Amino acid sequence: MATRRISSGVWIVVLLAAALATISFLSVQAYRNIPAEGIASSDSKPSPKPRPRPSVVKPRTYPVPGDSGTGRRVVYSLAQKRVWLVSERESAVRTFAVWPGNIPPAEGKYPVSFRRAEGVGSDGVPIQHAVYFGARSAFSNAVDGASPAPESTVKTGAIRESVADGTALWDFAAKGTFVHVVG
Repeated sequence: MATRRISSGVWIVVLLAAALATISFLSVQAYRNIPAEGIASSDSKPSPKPRPRPSVVKPRTYPVPGDSGTGRRVVYSLAQKRVWLVSERESAVRTFAVWPGNIPPAEGKYPVSFRRAEGVGSDGVPIQHAVYFGARSAFSNAVDGASPAPESTVKTGAIRESVADGTALWDFAAKGTFVHVVG
């Protein structure tokens, strides 16, 4: 009886298949033994130092000023250089910083008397969403979004806001809506 000899190529294929099967088996076992994140195993030790929690920076809140009227209204604070759009439910729908002109309105309650979609401000800047109240005051935004402080030589009652805030104010303050100016 003649003995059969297995060629070296067959041995290489068999050994390679066995190695791949072993590696696959060990990989599956290792994957099954990975602890779930956040669950400590019984043999785990606490870390030497607790990890610092990321600091949560709370956004600054700007409460609606007291004595600023009731109901749906626009509130403008001269001291804070800020506007609030207040709903019927007495909550601020939106608040934003503004750049006032050098002729401030007197404190008081004024209805929106006129609105102009676009034009040129008293300082020569193209504006949009102008909402007029009082004797010579108006909220508006520059068409190009710029809101620098006005030149001291130009007397203006313009109160400028960003384009997005100007759009929100325009949508909120229809003719007759009250503007409460507070200190």
